[in-house]
Amino acid sequence: MTRRLLDDDEVARQLDQLPRWSGDTATLHRTYGFATFADLVAAFNDIAQAAQDADHHPDLDIRWTTLHVACWTHDRGGVTQLDIELAHRIEEIARMHGAR
Repeated sequence: MTRRLLDDDEVARQLDQLPRWSGDTATLHRTYGFATFADLVAAFNDIAQAAQDADHHPDLDIRWTTLHVACWTHDRGGVTQLDIELAHRIEEIARMHGAR
């Protein structure tokens, strides 16, 4: 997977495939709500494992039943294709755990 920084057009095109995600060339963002704290923690654990498997780690912020996610490639200082792929995986995991 490429670690090349994406430009504005590339990020906008990729975000079209990630409903409810927002962002720009600096970072991608999404907030999820869960029915219970336990549901959120289960999703968090699966997201953490997916990130570990990809060796690419988002910022995750838990607030009771709300999970805030931020993805960017820290050592590149912006959004790369790695972030797009991880955002898609996070979206799958969150849906699997009943995120709204």
